Amino acid sequence: MDDSDADQRLSHHLDPPEYVSLDYLEKLGVSYWYFEPDSYKDSPDYRRVRTERGYTYEDQIEVSPKTLDDYEQKIKSFYEEHIHTDDEIRYVLAGSGYFDVRDSEDRWIRIEVLRGDMISLPAGIYHRFTLDTNNYIKAQRLFIGQPVWTPHPRKDIDANHPSVRHYQDSFGCVGKAR
Repeated sequence: MDDSDADQRLSHHLDPPEYVSLDYLEKLGVSYWYFEPDSYKDSPDYRRVRTERGYTYEDQIEVSPKTLDDYEQKIKSFYEEHIHTDDEIRYVLAGSGYFDVRDSEDRWIRIEVLRGDMISLPAGIYHRFTLDTNNYIKAQRLFIGQPVWTPHPRKDIDANHPSVRHYQDSFGCVGKAR
């Protein structure tokens, strides 16, 4: 991802573009699946992932200027670099957007998510989210147990935060604190 301050909703490819594999994302702790949106609830693979990972709670969020109260403020807060103390799991039911994650060199990697994509970001990984130029996403949010949505902005935490330390220990000090 480039370092441009231009509209966050643009793709921000490097020039020339550089792409990462799903294997590379796995090394960062990011998991990805695709499930057919019209039949995902009946998919044995979808049920297996939920069971194996302990995803017991779900709800939905629609992010667009028309569907989200205080849209401008919320989209800014989603895009502020942060961590969570729990995994962040999203399944895209409609629309599209970008999750940005830090790699081991502290560079941004932009991950486009489209209808049918399911992504899990591990607790403690520095990340952010933005819509793309379509300005719309409808996503199912999944959680292990009761939902925890509290973001911890990077500017407010250090390398001793338990989630950051656990992430660093699990994934080889990826996403070092500044």
